[in-house]
Order: sequence, then C-alpha cells, then structure tokens
Amino acid sequence: MGRHREFDVDKALDAALSVFWKNGYEGTSFEDLTRATGVARPGLYSAFGNKETLFFKAIDRYDTKHLTYLREALAEPDVHSAVRRFFEGSITVQTLNGEGRGCAVLNGALACSTETEPIRQELIARQKLTEDAWRVRLERGLQEGELPPSTNCAMLAGYLMAVNHGLGVQAKAGASKASLAAIVEHVLATLPPAPTKKRDAHQAPLPSHRRPSRRDAK
Repeated sequence: MGRHREFDVDKALDAALSVFWKNGYEGTSFEDLTRATGVARPGLYSAFGNKETLFFKAIDRYDTKHLTYLREALAEPDVHSAVRRFFEGSITVQTLNGEGRGCAVLNGALACSTETEPIRQELIARQKLTEDAWRVRLERGLQEGELPPSTNCAMLAGYLMAVNHGLGVQAKAGASKASLAAIVEHVLATLPPAPTKKRDAHQAPLPSHRRPSRRDAK
C-alpha cells in the first residue's frame, strides 16, 4: 500500500501559488516550491506531477479563491456597475495585503522562453475567455439600452482587458492602491454613457398636474 499523504494539499497549493504569483512560471524553481510548501520533491511529484501541472493547479486555485469578483462583476445589474466592480476587485487582489503582486495569470505569461511557449499560450487563452465573457455582457447591455447603439462591444471588451493588464503591471511595479483607483475612476468616466431612454409608445401617459386645454384636445 502507498504511504499516506502527510501534508495538506490546499495549503501546499496556496504556498505554491504565492511563489508562482511572485516569480512567474519560469522564475520559479522546484527548489523554491519545496521550500515554500515544506514538502519534499517526491511528495510534490506524487501529489501534483511535474512543475507545469502544479502551476496550472495553482492558477486554478487562484481563480477559485481570488477571482470571485469577476463573476460578481458580470452578474451586476448594469454595465457601468459591472465594470466598476471588476476593476475594484482586481485592484484589491493585485495589491493584496499591501503587496505589489499584480495578476498571477499575467505574471505567469510574461517573460516566457520558447520552451515554455505552450504555457504562455494557455494563459493567453484563459485571458481570452474573460474577454469573451465581457463581450457577451456588454452586448447584453447594448441590447438593454445601457450603451450607445454605436458601441463596439468586442473592442470595448478588449479595452477593459488592456486596462486591467496595465493595472496589473503597475501594481507589480509598486504603484499604490490609491493611484490605481484614480486610474480606474478616469476609465469609468470615459466609458460610453447610457443613452437617454425614450419612453415606450405603449407606456401609460406620464402624470401631469396641468389641466388639458382645448388645444390639447385637437
């Protein structure tokens, strides 16, 4: 019979995530991982397989534990509230515990060599899923009259992702939470405004305290 696993898998994943988040994929060695998790190399291999498998399990852990704000944002009742929730949640995570962490997915995708190009492509694909989710949400907002008819939802979704990536780079470089929040406020102020909604022709007449005149009756 195999030996009983003597460490907490979730705690080990959290420790591994912390290292990958800080150093990226290529900047993290297996020695870094064994030191951070407190688990010897054979134990990590047994539980997670190779470094690549452990990395993506850590990124999945990041998604489950830290990116709940994205799902909450997409569920907001209006587009502008959704975008605000997205960026505010992103800043909170990227400056977690007062540290300039940036985005774990973006950090992992940067500075990848030819040998790790498949990993970079997988991370890019994950980011594209988020961009697609925003495009769908924006298209719904467009249909519901929350955005001007001329809004290019695909381009706007790409813009939101580009801003978020920029926030991640700024956070990683040590920008303060306040300075990132100021950028977000500027972005929110420049979003396409909701058009003035026209009253539905079938809607009941608006109440009026003015008595109808003979001209009204004609």
